[in-house]
Amino acid sequence: MSSTTPIQPAEPVTKTFDAPGATITYEVRERPGTSEPPLLLIGSPMGAWGFRTLAGYFPDRTVVTYDPRTSGRSRRTDGEASTEVAEHADDLHRLIGAVGGGPVDVFASSGGATNALALVERHPEDVRTLVAHEPPSAATLPDREAALAAMDDLRETYQLHGLGTAMAKFIALVSYQGPIPEDWPSRPAPDPAAFGLSTEDDGSREDPLLAQNMPQNPAYEYDFDALRGASTRIVIGASTDGEGTLANRGAHAVAERLGTTPVAFPSHHAGFLGEDAGPQAGQPEAFAATLRAVLEDCGGRRKPVAEH
Repeated sequence: MSSTTPIQPAEPVTKTFDAPGATITYEVRERPGTSEPPLLLIGSPMGAWGFRTLAGYFPDRTVVTYDPRTSGRSRRTDGEASTEVAEHADDLHRLIGAVGGGPVDVFASSGGATNALALVERHPEDVRTLVAHEPPSAATLPDREAALAAMDDLRETYQLHGLGTAMAKFIALVSYQGPIPEDWPSRPAPDPAAFGLSTEDDGSREDPLLAQNMPQNPAYEYDFDALRGASTRIVIGASTDGEGTLANRGAHAVAERLGTTPVAFPSHHAGFLGEDAGPQAGQPEAFAATLRAVLEDCGGRRKPVAEH
């Protein structure tokens, strides 16, 4: 089926499941009669809302999206102030079980790509093909010490000054092209107002990115031996517009360690976003076409499809 004409997907059905320390909300767009396994579209901290447009380009597939713990409608129930990558990976394993078990296909973006790679380390039988788009893997970079220090500074800035100041620093960091300078944490923080952010600290410290996932996600150390030996076909994606940025460099570094070459995906880090994302909109039609081509590359599959 062509990906060039968006077709209204099935209406999503919202469900939940309980995991240790959290209740996870997910959505299923069911496609009866398909011979293909479910397709998971995931991010972190981006939740199900971010994949509405992309899901519309796969009306021939059962599509599953979810809100990672602490994002959107998924809530921690244990009061913990941070979330480890291993917890997200376990949530994904439980999510796959909730929709009938693996193997499934997974498109994972940003922090979700890190979490999905961690899932494959632990449960390669869960995933037939993983397309991991721009994992922000600072720990794999040659300038890892400076990059990780910048991540630590983001969390500290958030705790001291709140969302606006920390998010302004985050945007500057992820937009920076090239190795991260060693003096990055000591550089003056950008003006939050320049990014349309509030300069006032509202006192909250529950942001899923800056409180829960930082710096654990970019600092995650992959088990590359497990990934190279997995039955899962792993494809790393890198955006055409993000050359030199931290996440793009992370994608290239992970692919190199896996002995592969990244697939170029159109637009920016979140190039699958549609017009409803406003100025963050990418090129979802072209992005979906690339994703479909990768998923339909039967010659690259290592694992047969189980009956779903």
